[in-house]
Amino acid sequence: MKIAVAVSGGVDSMVTAHLLKSARHNIFALHFLTGYETVNHHENILSEQFKKLDIKLIKVDMHAHFQSQVVDYFVSTYASGQTPNPCVMCNAKIKFGFLRAYAMKMGAERIATGHYAQVERSETNVLLKKGIDSKKDQSYFLGLLSARQLSNVIFPLGQWSKADVINYAMDMGLDHIVQSESQEVCFIRDRYQDFLIRTGCIQKKAGPIVTISGKKIGQHNGLHEFTIGQRRGINCPGPYPYYVVRLEQHNNTLIVGKKEDLLSDRCLVYKINWIIDPPKLPIDVDVRIRYKTKAVQARLAPIQPNQAILYFNSKQSAVTPGQIAVFYQKDIVLGGGLILHS
Repeated sequence: MKIAVAVSGGVDSMVTAHLLKSARHNIFALHFLTGYETVNHHENILSEQFKKLDIKLIKVDMHAHFQSQVVDYFVSTYASGQTPNPCVMCNAKIKFGFLRAYAMKMGAERIATGHYAQVERSETNVLLKKGIDSKKDQSYFLGLLSARQLSNVIFPLGQWSKADVINYAMDMGLDHIVQSESQEVCFIRDRYQDFLIRTGCIQKKAGPIVTISGKKIGQHNGLHEFTIGQRRGINCPGPYPYYVVRLEQHNNTLIVGKKEDLLSDRCLVYKINWIIDPPKLPIDVDVRIRYKTKAVQARLAPIQPNQAILYFNSKQSAVTPGQIAVFYQKDIVLGGGLILHS
């Protein structure tokens, strides 16, 4: 079987390539360039590694696609007062979008990555499932992939733990690459806020800081500096710690309140990507409303095929517009969409 392996140079993608090569598959590696790479020795190490493994490495210039589909999305979402997740969008649009299409043109029957997730295929459907390492499971980042995109994907590390991957890398002589892990946002080297200003799409614009009761208590230097639930940077003395409750873009106002003011019992999710058939009636789900939080129980009530209301079994804090909500039943990913408001 001819398999394209998407590689970054980190330990996960390197072990993925090594495993498939060892299993005697006909493989080649694809490393896509974003246009935001820094000049260092990483690219040379990557080339040397694949030369040693006798695996053809193809570097694919994706900077135009990456700029339009990921970076511009990131900036425009912040400009609208919401908080984006560029990694989820990169998977849906770049890795399993343009790069997958490139791999197919190169004759690949499958595309493999180092994600900690699992895919199960049958003649009638495809299922995306969590990776068995609960601490490393990356199925959340794949929640916007369609069943068609998943139809020819391989995740060799889905049943591996991170510790096993590192041990394997060291045993196979890949240990000098082990320390190379993906950054949270690969195209930003400094503060998000500074990056946003440098793009020229967002300008610093001072405005009022107001409590939810309507009392003005200070001034901010730009809404792009804040996200829902944030405490740092408000810098306003008060009878209790202030948290960002809402960003009002129309009047450039930052709304703050107590920690309990962040609690929501529901949220609207739109632009839903369903991996399964869209439910027509309400269903019980587990949902993750951001990557760094555990899944919580909720009732999902469809409004339209790509829109639903999530009713949380217990109130959730800092439900953030622009973030991705991914729905599960046990270890199966049902789909995911964008949070519009709580």
